[in-house]
Order: sequence, then structure tokens, then C-alpha cells
Amino acid sequence: MAQEIKVPDIGDFDAVEVIEVLVAEGDEVDKEQALITLESDKATLEVPSTVAGRITELKVTEGDTVSEGSVIALIEAADSGDDEAEDAADDKAESSGRKKDTGKKKSEEKSQSSSKKPQKESKESDKPKSGGSGQPRPGAHDYDCDVLVLGSGPGGYSAAFRAADLGLNVALVERHSVLGGVCLNVGCIPSKALLHSAKVIDDAAAMAEHGVSFGEPKIELPKLLEFKQSVIDKLTGGLKSMAAKREVQVVNGNGTFKDDHTLTVEGGDDTREISFANCIIAVGSEPVMLPDWPEDERIWDSEAALSPDELPKSLLVVGGGIIGMELANVYASHGTKVDVVEMTPNLLPGADRDLVKPLEKRMKARCDNLWTNTKVTGLKANKKALKASFEGKDAPASKDYDRVLVAVGRKPNGPKIGADNAGVQVGDKGFIAVDKQCRTNVDHIFAIGDVSGEPQLAHRATHQGKVAAECCAGEKSAFDAKCIPSVVYTDPEVAWTGVTETQAKEDGTEYDKGAFPWAASGRALGMGYSEGTTKILFDKETGRAIGAGAVGPGAGELIAELGLAIEMGADAHDIGLTVHPHPTLSETVGMAAEAQAGTLTDLYMPKQKK
Repeated sequence: MAQEIKVPDIGDFDAVEVIEVLVAEGDEVDKEQALITLESDKATLEVPSTVAGRITELKVTEGDTVSEGSVIALIEAADSGDDEAEDAADDKAESSGRKKDTGKKKSEEKSQSSSKKPQKESKESDKPKSGGSGQPRPGAHDYDCDVLVLGSGPGGYSAAFRAADLGLNVALVERHSVLGGVCLNVGCIPSKALLHSAKVIDDAAAMAEHGVSFGEPKIELPKLLEFKQSVIDKLTGGLKSMAAKREVQVVNGNGTFKDDHTLTVEGGDDTREISFANCIIAVGSEPVMLPDWPEDERIWDSEAALSPDELPKSLLVVGGGIIGMELANVYASHGTKVDVVEMTPNLLPGADRDLVKPLEKRMKARCDNLWTNTKVTGLKANKKALKASFEGKDAPASKDYDRVLVAVGRKPNGPKIGADNAGVQVGDKGFIAVDKQCRTNVDHIFAIGDVSGEPQLAHRATHQGKVAAECCAGEKSAFDAKCIPSVVYTDPEVAWTGVTETQAKEDGTEYDKGAFPWAASGRALGMGYSEGTTKILFDKETGRAIGAGAVGPGAGELIAELGLAIEMGADAHDIGLTVHPHPTLSETVGMAAEAQAGTLTDLYMPKQKK
């Protein structure tokens, strides 16, 4: 008798399009063989056959839309031949610990953590076995999972998914109800959605000089925040779907170590323990708030600033780093009067001054005030306003604001997870030291992302997560990046990677530089932006690229090629002889290299002395 093959759980997606049918009626198929391909907003998914047999009827064609439970085909199952042998194989697969439910329930109440719940008790033959490289406890060789990942940000979910792809049984513990961590929910992604809105507003206004005028923008904050949330929902929904497809067990709750092989997870009224062979700590960081300031909902951290109840008339941004500059850009472009105060001499400490200057010029026009070498010496919460006191050459003694944003950095969450119970050493600043394999001082416990040190960047965490997962699977893997790019997503964008000129001068590193001004770029001029630049630093002895930077619209997209050049050990000729499309901003990369190689024709370059 023909059996129905249905679309399995695909997360929150509904009406997903069938983009390819991979079999025809009459075909013999194996169990787990892909039958159709679906395409969602987040990913391309294949739906496999649940049994081996012959396809008797297809229920879908390309272009159809399906949802969970939709019948896609009828199949006549092949004769199993030996039911007892098949059952024995199934039992063996279950006892191997691959893709099995994880955890031990301590509460009888149903948890909201996952559709596949960790079991309260298991028979000895059914308990998942560790397939990882961690050393089991003497006399206790069975664990609830091979790998437990604590935290589901970009590093955490990358680690969990990579470990699952390598055949390990994975539990992913997340304190919030959705996956994605700070980055997807209250950080990188929502801020970029609002920065996009800011750029549209600024670009529309700038076109007035070129004969295209628009009216004053009407900002409907609820709709704008709905757009921001829709971006978040698509990404987090995609993560939920991919976790389900990989059979990663998602457990919601706060996790703390009980010992070096056990995590206690508390979520609501439900408490459970999950034992693991290996653990990957990916708990990230949180905003730093200034001490001795009043507790007042009008004093924001970066997370609160991304979900405002209204657009304030005035805003003080404390901190001129990446987060401070991005949010100052957002609010100033949406009509708020913004002041920025930075205690160091320059905005974006750590970036070269020639890259920062074009942004600083634009931000001075966009904001009311940019005060460097200035401190906020006090903040008083009055009924009508927040009164800030300043100490600096150009700043007033005090000024009132509707809101104050504290953007002075982030601190790692290392002290919050009971790491000492597992023997994991946490430094005075909250970081957990790791080696190139992302191992902590405890051999089977790894740490990645913000909690493992600087730079605190999502793309660093992602690569570390994959390395840690591969090490858990017994593979030879290490995180040994020559450079990690930094990008400020303001308008204009600022991006750099590898050795900066400031670092090279401080360290005594001898270098040559090739630079190309965007004032000579046809693409940049056509975009109405001529103040950008692209530069590459080359080691004076070897000629290889060691650092690079760019400022201008899309600089963050250019920095990837420059990072690849550094990783590959490219010299100026390697980069310059790579054919870049014309007219594009990417040409500025090739031309910066040509400037150093002495082959540039788009500018007159005086001959270099040999």
C-alpha cells in the first residue's frame, strides 16, 4: 500500500516554494534521498524520503507552494526483508547517541524550551554516548550529548550547526526564547536596518543639489520598528528551521556549570541538568553602564536605543566608538538633535585618522556637536530632562537632554556562568583565555566570541565556533586568522583590517603604501561621493599586503577582498593584475595596489625613487 510523504517541520515558514522536483514517478529511491527542493527567505531546503521504495505519484510540481504536513508524493515502500535485523539496527543507532534527545528533567512541568524535550530518565542502552574528543569522567562514560553549546549568537549557532553536520549529538542552550543572541535580536542586524533607513533619508536629501527634490520625510516610528522586527524574525525563524533540520536540541533557560561535565539550566519553573562530553561557551557580552549614574529609563544602553518608544528631540551619545557613531547617525538622520562626547582625542579610537576624517566631517554636519577630549562628569535625572555635566575645552558646563545613550563598550559574560564550578579560569575583566583551538584551560571546554577576548566581533565568533566544533569532532582545526576586519556602518562607512598605519608606526614596522582617492573614481563621482579613499599597506621587505582600509559608501564590502589579499600573502602586482569590473568601487582596490606597483594610469604618480 502506498504511503504518503509529507513536508516535515520547517520552522515558522509557511507557503514555501518548490523550486526543483528531483525525482519522477516510477523512480526507485533510497531512504533519506532528496525528493524536492524548497526555497525560503533564509535557506534552500531539501525534503527527503522517509522510506526506501518506488514513487507511484507526485503531488507537487515546480512553482507550487507547500507547508508543514503537505503531501508531496506517494511511495510504495520496499520490502524490509528482515524486520528483526532492521529493528536491531535502529536500536544500535539509538544507543550510539547520534541525534538523540538531551537532558534530564528535574521538573514535572512541561518546558517551553524545545519541541524535542530532554528525557527525564533513559535506559542504559538508550543513553546517548559521547562521540567527541573530550575525556569522559572516570566510571561515567555516558553523556546526554556530545557537544553542549551555551549561547546561540552567531558563534554559538555556527558551532552547534557545524558540530551537528559532523555527526555529533548537539544541545544548544539559549536564555532567550529565540535564537540569534545579541547580534540578530538587539545588535548588529536591527541597527543595520535602522541605518538603512537613515541612509535613504540622507541620500534623498542630498539629491536636491542635483535637481531631484523630495518633501520632508514623515517618520512613522511604529512602522519603522515593524520593518526592523521583520528582518529579525526572518533570520531567527531561519535559525529555528535549520536547528530542527539538523536535529539540534534547543533548550531555553539560563545555563550555569554544575561541574566540568554538567550544565544546570533554569527556565521559568523548570530546572534540568544536561551532561556533556564537550562544551562550547558562547555567552557573548553585555553593554557597559557607567557607575554612580541614576537608574532611569531615559538612560539607554545600545539595546534600548534600538527599540525606542519615541524619537527624542535631543540625545547625548556618550562614547565615540563604533556603536556610538552608528546610533548617532541613526538618530541624527531621523531628526533628533544629537551631541557626541568622546574622552579620547579622536573618534573611532583604533582606526587611522585618514579613514576617520571623512566620517567626522559628515557627522559634524549631521550632529549638533562632536566633543572629543571631553568627559561626562555627572548626570542628574530631573523630572523634565537629564542634565549632563561636562569637562572639556569646547563642551558647556552642563546641558539638558531627553535621552542619554551610554556607548562606552561591552563587557564579557564570563563571570555569569559558574565557570569556576567547571574549573574554567575567568580573567579579571571577565574574558576566558583560549588557545588556537579555542580550548580553555579545561581540555574539553571551549570558549568563542566576545567572551574569549578581543576583537568582540560576530564574524570572529562565527569562525571560532566552527573551529571549536571541528575540534570536538576530533578534527585538526585551529583559528589562525592573519586579519579580522572591522567595519563602521555609518554613512560613509569606515573599514579596516590587518595592520593599521598607526600600529605600524608604533611598532616600528617598515611598510610601503598604495592609496587611491575616490575623487578619481567614476563610480564614486556618479554616486555623489568623492571624499573616500582606499589604501593598502605592504611589508617593505617582502612586498606582501599586511593591512588595508577604506572609507566611503560600501567600504565594508571592499574590505573582504583586502582581507583575502592579506591571508593569501598577495603583493601589489597580484592585486593590481586582478581584473576588476569597471566602473565599480572595487576598482579602487586594484588601483591602490597599482599605485604602489608603479603601474597606475588613472592618476599621475611621480616616479618613485629607487
